[in-house]
Amino acid sequence: MRCASPNRGGPAAGRWEACLAAPPNPRIGPWFRLLKSIADSHNLTPEFEVTLEATHHGPITNAPTMFVEIGSTEEYWKRQDAAQAIALLVWEGLGLGGGDAVGDWSRNCFQQKILLGIGGGHYVPRHMDIVQKDGVWVGHLIAGYSLPMEDPGPSKSQANLEVGGTWKQAIRVAFDTTRAAFPQGEVLAHLDNKSFKGWQRNAIVGFLAEKNIKVGKPSDFC
Repeated sequence: MRCASPNRGGPAAGRWEACLAAPPNPRIGPWFRLLKSIADSHNLTPEFEVTLEATHHGPITNAPTMFVEIGSTEEYWKRQDAAQAIALLVWEGLGLGGGDAVGDWSRNCFQQKILLGIGGGHYVPRHMDIVQKDGVWVGHLIAGYSLPMEDPGPSKSQANLEVGGTWKQAIRVAFDTTRAAFPQGEVLAHLDNKSFKGWQRNAIVGFLAEKNIKVGKPSDFC
């Protein structure tokens, strides 16, 4: 069971082709935690793993958007118990039963911090470790495969190295659309440092500083 934001993908729906992305839905973090709770209470775990996914595939919309999915194969898609859990997530998440909606950014959530995940694999485990904690808001999550960086060869040890590739555009679009989805919030980048080589990490940190995008530690989001 997964929650994810869409973009326009390239090969295998992975790369940020033309660097287009929908604004992430602010409900992703709160609904991810609610889905984990529902899956646990309905004895769907550990058979089903509840996870986030990196931003990938379309469609591109102007409205804040998210996917909530059951599994990856037809075997799981037809599971009634899993479908009921997703239906309950939507019912409770939108407040259709009379309770408060879950993850409504417009309800006194201004000035809070939002995690913009950079790096890691498709299921973004290091970013997800933070988002599992109550009160954490999350925007786009960019997997390492969506950050093409041209290896500079022997010059990679130089300071202020210019690294080619479309990684800058991907980060910029992810930041801009996340900021648009969370009015008056503070978007902080969270790097999966272990997923990058030293020269890659230095290039990304330098670019973030150039664009005045702050980098947050795990404790900054809790």
